[in-house]
Amino acid sequence: MAKKCPDYIQDLNDYLDGGMNPELCAEIESHIGECENCRIMIDSLRQTVTLCRDGSEEPLPEALDKRLSGLLRDRWKKKFGKQRGQDC
Repeated sequence: MAKKCPDYIQDLNDYLDGGMNPELCAEIESHIGECENCRIMIDSLRQTVTLCRDGSEEPLPEALDKRLSGLLRDRWKKKFGKQRGQDC
């Protein structure tokens, strides 16, 4: 039975990192040569990885940073309760 697009999704990270079995790599390359949707997905993933590796950190605006920190602190408290020795 021939593989379909969803069958390859779990292997895409290894494919992009170059850390996979050469036979499976060739199979994926053959598939993306025929499947425009998978080719678009692979290209998008490559661009995302490149941006993440090459990008610089951008500070959050102060208001967003405070709001996000507050939300994370509230979720932490809700999930784990107040921890000993913590003032937050």
